[in-house]
Amino acid sequence: MSTVQIYDTTLRDGTQGEGISLSVEDKLKIARKLDELGAHYIEGGWPGSNPKDADFFARARSLPFKRATVTAFGSTRRADVSCEADPQIRMLLDAGTRTVTIVGKTWNWQVRHILGTTPDENLRMIADTVRYLKSQGREAFYDAEHFFDGYKADPSYALATVRVAQDAGADCVVLCDTNGGTLTWELQAIVEVTRKATTVPLGIHTHDDAGLAVANALAAVRAGCTQVQGTINGYGERVGNANLCSIIPNLKLKMRVDCIGDEELCKLTETSRYVSAVANQAHDRRLPYVGASAFAHKGGLHVGAILKAEESYQHIDPAQVGNEKRVLVSELSGRSNLVYKAREFGLDSSKAEVKAALAQIKELEHRGFHFEGADASVELLLRRAQPSYQPPFELVDFMVIVEHRRGRGIFAEANVKVRVGSEIIHTATEGNGPVNALDAALRKALLPHYPHLATVQLTDYKVRILNGQAATSATTHVMIETRNGPRCWSTIGCSTNIIEASWQALADSLEYALTMTDIGNNING
Repeated sequence: MSTVQIYDTTLRDGTQGEGISLSVEDKLKIARKLDELGAHYIEGGWPGSNPKDADFFARARSLPFKRATVTAFGSTRRADVSCEADPQIRMLLDAGTRTVTIVGKTWNWQVRHILGTTPDENLRMIADTVRYLKSQGREAFYDAEHFFDGYKADPSYALATVRVAQDAGADCVVLCDTNGGTLTWELQAIVEVTRKATTVPLGIHTHDDAGLAVANALAAVRAGCTQVQGTINGYGERVGNANLCSIIPNLKLKMRVDCIGDEELCKLTETSRYVSAVANQAHDRRLPYVGASAFAHKGGLHVGAILKAEESYQHIDPAQVGNEKRVLVSELSGRSNLVYKAREFGLDSSKAEVKAALAQIKELEHRGFHFEGADASVELLLRRAQPSYQPPFELVDFMVIVEHRRGRGIFAEANVKVRVGSEIIHTATEGNGPVNALDAALRKALLPHYPHLATVQLTDYKVRILNGQAATSATTHVMIETRNGPRCWSTIGCSTNIIEASWQALADSLEYALTMTDIGNNING
C-alpha cells in the first residue's frame, strides 16, 4: 500500500475564503482537531503577514500534538535582497516551526510582470531561500505557484524552478494549480513528466475554480505525488481549495492509499462539522461523505432496497467516515420509508397504520407541508395513526390580537383554550409578537399539569414562503426547533395564515416533548 501525507492549509489558505475569519483561539481549536484527525502537517499561517498569525505560532508551541507538525508559510526572499537581510524570512524562522513552506514563482510571465524581476533572479531566489532554511535546520517545502499554467507556457522554465529547489535541498516540491483551471488529464500528464524529470518528492495543491480540485489531487497521486494539500470543507480563496473531507476517504477507501488510520477516518464527519461551527459557517449538507444528505434516502424504491441491503444505494458504509444513514419522508415516500421510520422511532406500527400515516403525509405535502427536516412531526403522525394513542392535550380554540397603543407601541396578546384530560384550561398572555404570545399562553395552560415542561425551550423559528407570486396570500411554511437538554427535534406547520402555521408547529413541538418516553420521563420527573 502506498502512503500519502496529508497537509492541511485550512488555517492559512482556508481563511482566504470570503466570509471566513478565525481568531487565534479559533485557529488553536481547529489545529487540535486536525491533529486528532491525523493530519501530518498543519499550515498555521504566514507569520510575516499579520500579528495574529505570529501569536498563533507562539501559542501553538505549547500544544501537545500527537502526530501533526505545525508549519509556517511564507515566500522566497525578495529580489536582490539576501535571506539574512529579508525581514519576512526572519519572521518565518522566529515562528519556531520545524517545517517551513515557501512559495515562489514558476510561470515566467508572472516572474516578469507580477514579481517584476528576471527569470534568472527568480531561480536564485528559490534556491537561496531553500538552502538558507535548510542551513537553519528546518524541513523545507517549496510551493511551486502557478506550476501548471507555467508549464503550459514554458515547460523548460517551470521544470527549472523545480530542479533548483530540489538541488538546494527541498524536502518536497508542491505543484500548485493556483488558478484552479487545469483539466484533470492535463494535470496528470504534467505531473507524470515532472516526476520523471526530477528526484525530489512531489506534492499537489489544487483549487476548485473548474470544479476539479478533488479529481485533480487524486490524479496527481496516481501520477506520483506523495503529499496532498487541501482544506477542511474545501474552504479557500474564490470558490475554494481541494476538499480534504473528500480527498481523504477517496484515497483510503477507493484508492487503497494509506493517509490516516481507520480510527481517525471515523472522525472525519465530526471534524468537518466542528470546523464549520468554529468558522461560523453553515455546514453544507450536500458535501460528499460528511454532509447530512450524503447518505439520505428519499425515494420509496431506494428505501425499500436499503431495508434489504444497505449497499444497494450506498457506495460505502457511512460509519466508516463517522456519518449515518437517514431516511426522509415526503410525497415521494413509499411504505418502506414509513416502516423504516417506525422502526427508527421504536414503534410497532401495523400495515394499516403505516398506510394511513403515509396517505396523510402525501396529502399534507400536496398542501405545502415539507416533512424532510421534521422527524418529530412524522413520528407524531405515526403515533396518531395508532388506535391506542391519547394526546397529552387538545386545542379547543385560540385567538391572537396584535395592537399598537400610543406610548406603548406594538404588542401581542394570545388567548388559548386547551383540554387536558377532562379539564378545559383557558389562559391569556402577552408577548413581544403573536407567536411568542401563543407559546407563552400554551405553556401557561400546560405547566400546572406538566410542571417540568419549563425545561423545554424553543431554539429556532424559520418561515419560508412557498409561492411568492401569491404575495400576501401565499402559503407559509413554518419550522420550529425545540430542545430539552441534549435532545432536540423539529416540527412543521403550513398554512396561508402564518399564525395557524406557527400554531401547528408549536403545538407539535410540545406534544412531542410530552409524548416521547425519554423526554417525557425527564419532564414528568
